[in-house]
Amino acid sequence: MSSVIDTAVEELNAKLGDDGFDGTAKFVIEDEGSIIIDENGARAADDEAEVTLTADADTFKSILDGELDATAAFMSGRLSIDGDMGKAMQLGTVLA
Repeated sequence: MSSVIDTAVEELNAKLGDDGFDGTAKFVIEDEGSIIIDENGARAADDEAEVTLTADADTFKSILDGELDATAAFMSGRLSIDGDMGKAMQLGTVLA
């Protein structure tokens, strides 16, 4: 597992708090690995999910740091989304 994934899991869990996420989402960080987010929080895994978001490490970090809005990343082609767009929107509000 990469240090990028480890750091992202920690940051996501801090943002999610104790409530987790109502559903399942997967972040695929290109050339690094995958993270699953669900009611238990974030963890490194490559399970099936209702929505999959894919980006490079720099884009993902910018979203987590609040420097880049997930919607703007999607509209500019830096973030791709596959699956339930409603879940993606819910996740966007959690990460904001």
